Amino acid sequence: MTPASSLRGNAQSKSAGLIYALLIAVAYLLVPAVLGSNNYVMSLIVAAMVIGCVALSWALLGNMGGMVSFGHSAFFGVGAYVSAIVTVKLGVPVLAGIALGGAGALLASVAMLPVLRLRGPYFALAILAYAHIFRILATEWSSLTGGSGGIANIPVLPTIFGYDMSGKTGAYLTILTIVLLFALAYRAIRASYYGIALRAMHDSEDATRVVGVNSTLLKGLMLMVSAFMAGVAGAFNAHYINFLEPDYAFNSVWVTVPIVAAIFGGYRTIAGPVVGALVVYLLDQLVFKSLIPTGHQLVLGGLLVAMIIFSPTGLLALLRRKNHA
Repeated sequence: MTPASSLRGNAQSKSAGLIYALLIAVAYLLVPAVLGSNNYVMSLIVAAMVIGCVALSWALLGNMGGMVSFGHSAFFGVGAYVSAIVTVKLGVPVLAGIALGGAGALLASVAMLPVLRLRGPYFALAILAYAHIFRILATEWSSLTGGSGGIANIPVLPTIFGYDMSGKTGAYLTILTIVLLFALAYRAIRASYYGIALRAMHDSEDATRVVGVNSTLLKGLMLMVSAFMAGVAGAFNAHYINFLEPDYAFNSVWVTVPIVAAIFGGYRTIAGPVVGALVVYLLDQLVFKSLIPTGHQLVLGGLLVAMIIFSPTGLLALLRRKNHA
């Protein structure tokens, strides 16, 4: 690399850092100030951020682990139920319950480790089968989960430093912080030795094994990290809506919409899945749903197809190309 190209790279890196810092400041300060009084819009943004959190976990598994999952609703649902149960029945504080929800989803992923031997669609379908198994367990184990009747009166988000986090703005700040922390963790993983090994593994898994990289172990670790992230999202959502039942917790929407969001925004980037969730969900709820009350998801599907055709790498890559043009 020449000195001139190195300077350009440093300048671009600093510029990108300033842009991200500005966006974070806007997200924490401007959004609550401008939209905080609009409970409907804030509720949509919170829902979009929950989807973005699951989309980020799905993208991490795909990028770092090289695995496509159709069963992230399993992690989302297990995280939601673990947090709801420990806070309602054991009196565990809500924030600790959310962390335990992530840990519960991680443990659920351990049960899935045997399917790491499978490849491609076989792995994706095996994970989907686990999601159905957990939904059936939540329905039948009524003494613990409340069965199909669900769990009501789940504790709301607590008051932190005198600020009530149970409102729409408080919930938004909480999920925003969770997503930001997970994005930073994703970035750290990608820049680490393990991230380099995982990316090399995508080109040739056999070659990485020859040089001593345990590809199965690394894939398992990425599955656990991804499960933890999705479990925390599910746990947060349970305390946000204060009610939980199996068909909701393990609904396929927690798989399909995050996948659409990740692909639309650019699943090979860190910010792409979150940006995609915000754009896809808010467009669907605020624009397409008002124009076409029935079947508005068809417009969303068409938009996704158009994005795949014209910019397979997603929305963020398309915006970057336009800025450089």
